Amino acid sequence: MRELDRIRWRCRRGLLELDLLLSGFLERRFDRLDAAERQAFTELLDQPDNDLLDLVLGRCEPAPRYRAVVEMLRAG
Repeated sequence: MRELDRIRWRCRRGLLELDLLLSGFLERRFDRLDAAERQAFTELLDQPDNDLLDLVLGRCEPAPRYRAVVEMLRAG
C-alpha cells in the first residue's frame, strides 16, 4: 500500500466532521506540503479524535511543531 493510501485510511475517523476536514485537506493540500509538514500531519493523525477536533476548531492551541499544519487545517 502506498504511503498516501495509508494516510488516506488514517484520515477516516469516528467523527464525521473530522473525517470531512481531514479528507478534504488531504485532497486539496497534502501534495503541496514539505517533508516536515507531512511528518507533522501524520503525527497529528495519532491524536484521539476529540483532541484532534479541538485543535482544528481552535478550542486549544497546538504544540509549536504542529502550528503551521493546524493553521492550514483551520483555513480549509
